[in-house]
Amino acid sequence: MDLNIVDLSRLQFAITVLYHFLFVPLTIGLSVLIASMETVYVMTGREIWRQMTKFWGVLFGINFVLGAATGIVMEFQFGMNWSYYSHYVGDIFGAPLAIEGLMAFFLEATFVGLFFFGWDKLSKLGHLAATWAVALGSNFSALWILIANGWMQNPVGAVFNPQTMRMEVEDFAAVVFNPVAQAKFVHTVSAGYVVASIFVLGVSAWYLLKGRHTALAKRSMTVAASFGLASSLSVVVLGDESGYLSTEHQKMKLAAIEAMWHTEPAPAAFTLVGLPDNTERKTHYAVHIPWVMGVIGTRSLTSEIPGIHDLVDLAETRIRQGIVAFDALQAIRKAGSSEAIPSDAAAAFEDTGHYLGYALLLRPYLDDPREASDAQIRQAAWDTVPHVPTLFWAFRTMVGLGFFFIVLTATFVYLSARHRLDRHRWLLKVAVGAIPLPWIAAECGWIVAEVGRQPWVIEGVLPTAAAVSDLGAATVLSTIAGFTVIYTILFIIETKLMLAAIRKGPEKDNSPNQKLVPDALAPAE
Repeated sequence: MDLNIVDLSRLQFAITVLYHFLFVPLTIGLSVLIASMETVYVMTGREIWRQMTKFWGVLFGINFVLGAATGIVMEFQFGMNWSYYSHYVGDIFGAPLAIEGLMAFFLEATFVGLFFFGWDKLSKLGHLAATWAVALGSNFSALWILIANGWMQNPVGAVFNPQTMRMEVEDFAAVVFNPVAQAKFVHTVSAGYVVASIFVLGVSAWYLLKGRHTALAKRSMTVAASFGLASSLSVVVLGDESGYLSTEHQKMKLAAIEAMWHTEPAPAAFTLVGLPDNTERKTHYAVHIPWVMGVIGTRSLTSEIPGIHDLVDLAETRIRQGIVAFDALQAIRKAGSSEAIPSDAAAAFEDTGHYLGYALLLRPYLDDPREASDAQIRQAAWDTVPHVPTLFWAFRTMVGLGFFFIVLTATFVYLSARHRLDRHRWLLKVAVGAIPLPWIAAECGWIVAEVGRQPWVIEGVLPTAAAVSDLGAATVLSTIAGFTVIYTILFIIETKLMLAAIRKGPEKDNSPNQKLVPDALAPAE
């Protein structure tokens, strides 16, 4: 397989996923904020909270439509660009995606209509129930998607069938309750809450700077700041849990994030800044904070975190065991029936079969892993190291922004308690300028998760280079160009709709029969 096809297929999927992920966190977070605002309206009966719910609901609706459209395209790529992946693990990976569509997305899509058009047709409690159903649907969608993604990071509850050459579900409960998936879910959802909180905070700050809709803006800022502070703190705590799980299940990812080329005495130091060098395989000008990485990564002062060089040595050993498994697999398949399988081949595969994926790391260099030279095995072992500078800086950008969000939201919680939200214009400008920052942090988090898994599409089971479809470079390049053009157009449309709705502001909702959606999306005056 031409490696250019692998790189192009990865690029195409990265473009579509990162673009789709621009909409997902805002949808998740806004749905809960809107439901919370409507809950206050139902409890107090104050019309300002109904107006807030409708206004932020319009922005949620625009974002929801774009997110649904881009998500559908993304899922089709599994069959188009990653056909062997779909064949190899479709029985496992397809189940959470199907459940997500049937249980979560349909729930969200059904009740979102009732949210927009049911204000004058449902009771207060009935409409509130519909709004919370939208929020639950948004969060359940993320749950099942991240169960599927978490299984790719930590493939549990499945076994390889040498007769069908496919992974098959052995324990679906283990797939659902995969600790990596659960940690990713709560961390990702909390990040979505931060995205929505900073968005609401920034837009509301813009209204205060303009002296418009101040009652709505101040209440929205109070809700967003409080929700954002709690979410920002939870992101840090839940991110720490993800780091701890990486120590157990994805040691190479953790070592690459830290640019830890050699194993250090426990407890390991945290590299605050530095210049990782993939060529020289060392980190220049590193500034270390003693003990921090060891405590975060192992929750102890005595456990070591293995460095990249030691992990490469381990990968080389596993590749050699994988070659034994590959040889045994050929004998098993050649036998044809279970009765004819040689006992030594069956025993060898029983002992080494879980390392079969490591033998497939040699496929970019030769068709038959059994013919690999020592140099090729060593090179394949170094291929298990992801791009260290990318992970190093993406992680630090994400973490740095996370602490900034804590400071920002805590500041506005304090100002809200003192009734001084509009006293400091420079702080309002900071809030407006901070609007794009949580998206940058979210995208960096996704980069850390997915680049850190390379060269595996399924950790330790199936290399990325073995998972792609046999397509021509021209085909993939043309689809990349097409997606880029279409997504750029969609992004411009969405930006214009969002800005138009923000400039126009909330509608006065004096008439019980007033139509929300057409008016709110009308051009600004």
